[in-house]
Amino acid sequence: MKAIMEGSQAVAQVVSLCKPNVVCAYPITPQTHIVERLAILHSEGKLKAGFVLAESEHSAASIVLGASATGARSYTATSSQGLLLMTEVMFNIAGMRLPVVMTVANRAVSAPINIWNDQQDSMSLRDCGWIQMYAEDVQEACDMHIQAFRIAEELNIPVMVCMDGFVLTHSMEVVDIPSQDEVDEILPPFAPSYFLTPKDPVTLGSMAGPDAYMEIRMLLHKAMKDAPRVIQDVSDEFEEKTGRHQGGLLDPYELEDAEIVLVSMGSLLGTMKDVVDQLRDEGYPIGILKVRTTRPFPREKFHDLLCNARAVAVLEKDISLGLEGILCSEIRSAFCRAAKTPNISSFIVGLGGRDVREDDIRNIAISMFENDSCRVEFVGINKEALAAAHWRAEDYTECISTDVCPKPEKGDS
Repeated sequence: MKAIMEGSQAVAQVVSLCKPNVVCAYPITPQTHIVERLAILHSEGKLKAGFVLAESEHSAASIVLGASATGARSYTATSSQGLLLMTEVMFNIAGMRLPVVMTVANRAVSAPINIWNDQQDSMSLRDCGWIQMYAEDVQEACDMHIQAFRIAEELNIPVMVCMDGFVLTHSMEVVDIPSQDEVDEILPPFAPSYFLTPKDPVTLGSMAGPDAYMEIRMLLHKAMKDAPRVIQDVSDEFEEKTGRHQGGLLDPYELEDAEIVLVSMGSLLGTMKDVVDQLRDEGYPIGILKVRTTRPFPREKFHDLLCNARAVAVLEKDISLGLEGILCSEIRSAFCRAAKTPNISSFIVGLGGRDVREDDIRNIAISMFENDSCRVEFVGINKEALAAAHWRAEDYTECISTDVCPKPEKGDS
């Protein structure tokens, strides 16, 4: 069924079709419309699930942890400070290998208080043991949720589906909502491999001393390293059954002869593709690598898809303060001791909801053709605001453009 729907409403509709047994979340902007719609579907009898009201995000995460531990397909959603409040429980969910699915409506974190979009919240929790998937548009966000339940339950690893707050959660798009039969064909009923029941008592989340803790973490690491195969297989099956292109973990765009490659994730990619199309028409050999999954991190795929580029520009809405963009650092790791290494630059864009315009992306792209040296740059800085804060021009010029490393020789790390 095709319909024009708000992103949050569409995601809620698809989550309902996934037949969760328990839904629990605490409202936080810009996630609220998702759980509001699920509450309406529940009140109308269209969502046959336990719908639990919690007093905080920490409690909501704890409730879906308990529900999943008893064998229930469980779902929650959050954003920004709410996600950070859940942090303790998120590590527990992953460590107990519980296949919870969560929507993260990406939003900047405090301070200062900001309700607009960037991806600092989810990227800050990249090491908590959850698979992370990033949606370009509302349709992809809907499709990812169906796949997320399947992936989580096959691997016993929780999955977060990240969609840019407001840009996707509150935008109206044409969305193809599958039928219940179509979802059921892709997502079978949940059959947990272990769960808490008095009929067969087990212990989950027990104490582990120095003699066992390291091995348990290693097993989770191995499971995460094995996850790309399952993610790709589920993506391919979904594409075959629906006819909608998915892309797996990474999705190349015009990469065949690209000298310069732009890399990003989330809703920014639509604008980037328009710019690349324009630059292609003007004769620039440029392409895009779309990142759909950051955990597990597909290091080998990154290497294989980027190794022939002259330079790579990573555009991302996050920063590891004092270093560079988080995704940029991780892409660099794919070329440790590689024989062919492109220059990789970090461009910080859109923090706190700052607009990223076509001209910004175009300027980044052309600058890479003119100067492909490795650098870190903040794009779209308000210089008047900096001047009002008594920053001198030379201070913010140094901060905005910083060489981070020389071009490595072949074979160097």
